[in-house]
Amino acid sequence: MPRLSPLRTLLGRAVCLLALALAPLAARAFDLNDLQEQLRATPVVRGQFVQQKFLRSLPQPLTSRGDFTLAAGKGLLWLLRTPIAQDLRINADGISRRDESGHWQALPQHSGAGRENRLFLSVLAGDTAGLQQSFDLALTGQQDGWQLLLTPRSALLRQIFESIQINGGKLVDRIELRETQGDRSVLLMVDAVAASALNAEEQRAFAD
Repeated sequence: MPRLSPLRTLLGRAVCLLALALAPLAARAFDLNDLQEQLRATPVVRGQFVQQKFLRSLPQPLTSRGDFTLAAGKGLLWLLRTPIAQDLRINADGISRRDESGHWQALPQHSGAGRENRLFLSVLAGDTAGLQQSFDLALTGQQDGWQLLLTPRSALLRQIFESIQINGGKLVDRIELRETQGDRSVLLMVDAVAASALNAEEQRAFAD
């Protein structure tokens, strides 16, 4: 048999060692901790949203549009532009609406819209640990394209939601809520971009 040259033998061993070194990285799955770290990596996210509500009783969805700002540790500004103008702020204290004088007024915590917005805040902020308290989470995909399926655990949530599906890459780009009665809501995050700091207007909105 022909003998391999020392150089070829050395190169072969180097390739084998490299393959062994990379194997754990290739086999490691993208998990919930990875997703949480990825979504929390940017302190501020801004963009536009399109929200559609599909009701069994209506032939066409109800559509609303607006702008949003998500700030780590502060909350979410949800600025509805159409079909009506309404500014919401969602944070750890609950949900507030800006009145005509520019002041923020707290909304009742039991409102359906408030419950959904708090869910959006948890998802957009990458709070997978918080979501696990109320939902079973199933994550598929990789960091540049993933899907997270939330199935409610409690009997109360199961009366409201069948499931919640979140899709994204570096940031969340789509959320779909399926209700047990057959209605569903789809939220699209459009042209979302990461930023390092809030602008002056956003700082005032979170400070008030």
